Amino acid sequence: MGSEEPRVGLLMNQNEFKQDLNDVLNITSAALNVDLGSATHRGHVRENNEDSFLVMRFGRSLEKLSTNLDEYLLEQNYSITGYGMLVADGMGGMAAGEVASRMALLKLVELIVDTSDWTLALKRHSDVKTVLQRMTHRFVQIDKILKEEASNNDDLIGMGTTLTVAGTLGSDLVLGHIGDSRAYLLRGTNFKQLTRDHTLAQALIDAGVATSDDPAPRSMRHVLTAAIGSLDERIEPQVQRFRLTNRDQLLLCTDGLTEMVEDDVIAQVLREAKSAQTGCQTLIDLALSAGGTDNITVVLARFTNNDRS
Repeated sequence: MGSEEPRVGLLMNQNEFKQDLNDVLNITSAALNVDLGSATHRGHVRENNEDSFLVMRFGRSLEKLSTNLDEYLLEQNYSITGYGMLVADGMGGMAAGEVASRMALLKLVELIVDTSDWTLALKRHSDVKTVLQRMTHRFVQIDKILKEEASNNDDLIGMGTTLTVAGTLGSDLVLGHIGDSRAYLLRGTNFKQLTRDHTLAQALIDAGVATSDDPAPRSMRHVLTAAIGSLDERIEPQVQRFRLTNRDQLLLCTDGLTEMVEDDVIAQVLREAKSAQTGCQTLIDLALSAGGTDNITVVLARFTNNDRS
């Protein structure tokens, strides 16, 4: 054979080959920096805090330690990082509400960890479908677990909890929700509630029977029509997927905030806060100064491009 014979499998130029390889390995959507904050308070009236929250980081990585492959073929490190934000507002007699919200978060973590094939990219429709189905199924599993626990312990009869879960990976956001805790998205001047309240008040509004300003819905806004553990035989959580962009802010909160502080004030705080943690503490302080009649919990994520532009 002559010395001019091409190297098999490397007929494309080096830059093309490197880009093709990176397209396979770097399968996440555009990376976003995340500034996270969280805070909770039992309020001025409640004897205990039945809210529970959890903020997590998850991911996978591949790091090159040594090789005889050409340098251009591999990056030094391939890393995929995502974040999980969970908020639950428990209900029930005695300490049952606190047990319910805490158990819901712990059981969700167990179910996630026990999943053998994590989906860490949402580029294909099948991946999106899998993630949304798993989110729905996990809510149903947690609901079943809480009901079984209550049936075996008289002190926990009637316990239940709201549950609002956000998972982000790159610019993808997946939300799972049931109850009257909320998820909001601030994008520029637009402050939007992403979740739907599962309350009798919202049901009346959706049916066109009343508006949000009518006395009847206002008096029924605490009456839940769906929750984890205590109401219907089978729940139907709200599960959605969104795409995040530069400077988006995602807020998860319990009704201890939204009953005390108007949406436009919440949005103003998020716009003016120097950091996610500062924003959370300001919201807690505002809810307390407005009466603090319920437990208050807030989790805030602020997203920026890697260049922080």
